[in-house]
Amino acid sequence: MVNFSAMKRRLIFALVVVTLLLNLALGAKIYLSAAQASTDADNPQVNLALFNDAMQKIRNEYVDGTNLTYQELVYAALKGAVGKLDPHSEFLDADSFQQLQDDTEGQFGGLGLVVALRDGHITVVAPMEDTPGSRAGILSGDYITQVEGQNVEGQPLADVVKLLRGEPGSSVSITVTRPFTGEKKNYTLQRAIIQMQMVKDINGKQEFPVDENKIGYVRLTQFGDKTADDLEVALNKLKSQGVQGLVLDLRWNPGGLLDQAVAVCQKFLPRNQLVVSTEGRHVLEKYYAQGSGDELKNIPIVVLVNLGSASAAEIVTGCMQDLHRAVVLGEKTFGKGSVQTIFPLDDGSALKLTVAHYYTPSHKIIHQRGITPDVLVPLSDAEEAALLLKRTPGGLEGISAPARAHVDAIHDEQLERANDLLKGLLLYDNLSGGKPAKKVAAK
Repeated sequence: MVNFSAMKRRLIFALVVVTLLLNLALGAKIYLSAAQASTDADNPQVNLALFNDAMQKIRNEYVDGTNLTYQELVYAALKGAVGKLDPHSEFLDADSFQQLQDDTEGQFGGLGLVVALRDGHITVVAPMEDTPGSRAGILSGDYITQVEGQNVEGQPLADVVKLLRGEPGSSVSITVTRPFTGEKKNYTLQRAIIQMQMVKDINGKQEFPVDENKIGYVRLTQFGDKTADDLEVALNKLKSQGVQGLVLDLRWNPGGLLDQAVAVCQKFLPRNQLVVSTEGRHVLEKYYAQGSGDELKNIPIVVLVNLGSASAAEIVTGCMQDLHRAVVLGEKTFGKGSVQTIFPLDDGSALKLTVAHYYTPSHKIIHQRGITPDVLVPLSDAEEAALLLKRTPGGLEGISAPARAHVDAIHDEQLERANDLLKGLLLYDNLSGGKPAKKVAAK
């Protein structure tokens, strides 16, 4: 008698085994295909061949391909690739690379607006003093949305900077949106040679007087290649007058060179004190004060900051705050705390790549967080615009009498609070028998 039940069980078992084997084979094939795809995704030869194939097709098939050079295609590809990394990395053609070098040397042609890409917007970090941008009343945080009627939102930062710059004396029209109010304004500005004096006194000069309370004032407008040397001259003038307190104004300072930030800090710190560290994939650097010690012998300092204080200005602010060498007063800073390194290429172009982030001595990260002041003193947009106008040599010329009276009536509350704070600290020192109100913890 045939056992159909047993035959049925064996048939079902055989079908299950075959199904499992087929699934296993299919799974192995899929796994191998995925593994191959994963390997190909990071294979330079495979992807360079793909890039070359695409470039050849563009040259051969695109309707205007004969008008394109291989360099134009490669430059466009590099700009797109690097632009996807972060807002501060970019590919620089030879002209843009030269412009970057001109910036750090303190002279170039343009509007005097330091800009960065933030949240997809071309954002004004700070208008440089005594430039077309600052005289027009453009503020930190403003968005540039159009240049010569062309929408620039979403464009690479380097391309927008190139549109803003041009021959001195030529004009350029821009549209600016103020995100805090939604106000939109059109400007027609005349480009000028931007020559930066990076260290100024209360009157925008290089005389550096002290007031009746022996309080001095120094404004750093940017960290260029001579900022620390110019600051040394200023400090010597202040010391010769018996300075007892210092306001260090870093408002609207967009930053600059890392080594200059360290050199500025070390003028107020003990030798071998940690100033800042940078950390990245291949970067772990610690920068220490290498000067002769605190040149001001621990007299009280107030550092003024606002949204326009960025990069190197934030390094100085974070260091002085961390080490209790200064009281920070004003508004929260911009939060640009990443390190860009320039890698020159053979044809005169260059890559500017973010390679690390800055950390304060207590290992607080600056990037996208900024520095929060010890004493918060906010200003309105109108107050900031008036202060920028007053700080600009000749800024009040050509405006109506009522407008001039309005600007003159606005006080620099942040500076006034800084002076009041220093007076209080000096009074405390006197009452405590000369014992400093603040001490710096040496390394």
